[in-house]
Amino acid sequence: SDDLATNACCTAGSPPTYIQDCINNLHPTTVAKYYGCGLCLPSYDLLGAAVLDLGCGAGRDVYIASQLVGQSGSVTGIDMTAEQLATAREFQSFHAEKFGFDNTHFYEGYLESLGDIAELKSGSFDVIISNCVINLCTDKKAVLQGCFDLLKDGGEMYFSDVYANRRVPESLQKNPLLWGECL
Repeated sequence: SDDLATNACCTAGSPPTYIQDCINNLHPTTVAKYYGCGLCLPSYDLLGAAVLDLGCGAGRDVYIASQLVGQSGSVTGIDMTAEQLATAREFQSFHAEKFGFDNTHFYEGYLESLGDIAELKSGSFDVIISNCVINLCTDKKAVLQGCFDLLKDGGEMYFSDVYANRRVPESLQKNPLLWGECL
């Protein structure tokens, strides 16, 4: 996060203590490569839950959720960026050893095409989380429909994102720095 040129993807508040405790267990590289605008997780007990993280990047939120779902749960991360996924996978064994269990999976794919990722089964997730990535998707309706299809009956989606309350000028839309930092 140290290389961000804007504060577009930064949250003002501190996470709750139980989330900060989870962050403190993460590899420093996983924390440093975090590009999100605010983790959203349900406040109820997630032990044993199946969680899907959309736009997981280097895996920070996956590894936080991994600790919360415990050995009997699972957390799957999806991202379109091979480099970010390589970082997430690089530290998978570190986190498994630190937590005492391995319950994480990472897959490459586009959020607009969740149904094309063979490892994701319809109706298989209790909770879907997303941290500042749906705004970057070109077909938000397809993303939300894909999420609906992947959730179990009664499953929930939690997301934090950036939105505009008016049309974004084309000059900002086409600025690669601002696009990459969630505007």
